[in-house]
Amino acid sequence: MKGSPYDTPDRVMPVPRSILVLGAGELGTAIIKGLLNHPFRPLPSAETKLTVVFRPSTLRSPNDEKEAFITFLESKQVSIIPQDLAASSHNDLVALFSEYDTVISCTGFSAGKGIQLKLANAALWAGVSWYLPWQFGVDYDVIGRGSAQDLFDEQCDVRDLLRSQNRTNWTVVSTGMFMSFLFEDFFGVVDRSAGEDGEVVVRALGSQENRVTVTTAEDIGTLTAAVVVGTGGQKGVVHVAGDTVQYSRLPYYVEKMLGREVKKEVWSVDFLKEELSKDPENNIKKYRVVFAEGKGVAWDLGTDWFPSEVDHLTNVERYTLGGDSDDNEFDDNDSDGHDSDV
Repeated sequence: MKGSPYDTPDRVMPVPRSILVLGAGELGTAIIKGLLNHPFRPLPSAETKLTVVFRPSTLRSPNDEKEAFITFLESKQVSIIPQDLAASSHNDLVALFSEYDTVISCTGFSAGKGIQLKLANAALWAGVSWYLPWQFGVDYDVIGRGSAQDLFDEQCDVRDLLRSQNRTNWTVVSTGMFMSFLFEDFFGVVDRSAGEDGEVVVRALGSQENRVTVTTAEDIGTLTAAVVVGTGGQKGVVHVAGDTVQYSRLPYYVEKMLGREVKKEVWSVDFLKEELSKDPENNIKKYRVVFAEGKGVAWDLGTDWFPSEVDHLTNVERYTLGGDSDDNEFDDNDSDGHDSDV
């Protein structure tokens, strides 16, 4: 768009000609919508085609929401490919990826161990120009290997693999925890399991002074679209954030939303490690320990990247009050394909 206030002469990566999005769960749907609704370069366009991979089972028997989304994509001339990525061979994935210059992975941990390395290897073998792996979460470089959440080791392996070569460009969009995850009863930070009129407990992980960076799925979609087709175009690791909040501040937001007081507790690192030792395969308990240790899970607002074409992002206060969020988890409705990389 020559002459546009959003001209992007500083982009390192050119705007892609063809984009393949792997998966259309909660995050995939948000990123697809971000690409379709980008303010000055909406897709698909004459310059850039957009294709989405769905599981064959989803296309055969979609629920009403997914069926409506598929129909919407078809109306927008978005191409749809049925393929089970977890079951696909390396050669099948290479053949698929080689048709596109940019691949965005929205296939998370629910696809099983090894899938992140499998997809990254296939992207490199296919010679794609630009790969965005599923790393929409914490800062794995800071956390490193050997954390309580062993799934994170594979994320470190993916970064090492991408850094070991110079043929395929790559971008990691570090978003912090999905904001909805922070308010899920099962995570234990905001616990409403006693029912609508029961006691609500707001817990700090590690200490009240610990912080956590959070971003809504919708905002991750908007920010990723800005990286891929907007004012971004960066290579390497890009930190973004809807908000970075101290646990001591959370009760204020929840009380403001509920209109009543909540109980405040702290789950110490030692307590959480002991709980994990009793149930060592419990992924949620693994996540709790990592966030309680406070390493690589928060970064200062102002040090994150904020694209000029975005008016604002949803912070914790706005989220708890239900403003500017299409998916407020206080409504107790989990979306199909919910899969957070926290």
